[in-house]
Amino acid sequence: MKTDAPARPPADHQRSLAKRLWYDALRVVCRTYAAAVLKIRCEGREHIPPRGGALVVGNHQSQLDPILFGMAFNGRLNYLARQSLFRHPLFRWLIQSLDAIPIDREGTGLGGLKETLKRLKRGEMVLIFPEGTRTEDGEIGPLKPGFLSVAKRSGVPLLPIAVEGAYESWPKGQAIPLPKVIQVEIGLPITPEEIERSTEAEIMSELDRRLRECHRLAREKRDRRLKRK
Repeated sequence: MKTDAPARPPADHQRSLAKRLWYDALRVVCRTYAAAVLKIRCEGREHIPPRGGALVVGNHQSQLDPILFGMAFNGRLNYLARQSLFRHPLFRWLIQSLDAIPIDREGTGLGGLKETLKRLKRGEMVLIFPEGTRTEDGEIGPLKPGFLSVAKRSGVPLLPIAVEGAYESWPKGQAIPLPKVIQVEIGLPITPEEIERSTEAEIMSELDRRLRECHRLAREKRDRRLKRK
């Protein structure tokens, strides 16, 4: 897996050295595994903003998606995790070690939204899945607008990213992921200026268009790779 993403200045200076080294070590291990077993490729890294925060908006094909998207960036990617995931001791330790942001999907989720906004404003990147749940068929479902208030208030770009092949590797109901060819595509961001002058409906429409375009490109590139095998 190529790692030629633009260099980003560290935005996680408030974290301990141990946490930063732990994140970097996990990324190296995951990249090595993904390149060898999942045959993952990522394109479009030139669209990653070279500095400042970004709300990274991805499609959701499998449990692998946070890991696959995280490997695409040289900087730290922050993750949202529903509150119920913190009930399992081992998984709670893992996601806490990665500073995951807990989200209460049954309540207002205000605490998680405030923490997301805080990290974006201090120049970090946060990953969200606006479909709200994993796909049932590999296609992109309707996007939910719950993130729009954060997008408007944060002053950061919306960066679309899509994966293809993760659904074939680990669909709902399957116990473990299978080795499959996977393609990740990063698209053109929607800039803060575009967000500021657009209505919520216009933002949702444009984001949906760009996310689906990323997915189309990822699917086409993956199909070409499969034909060459």
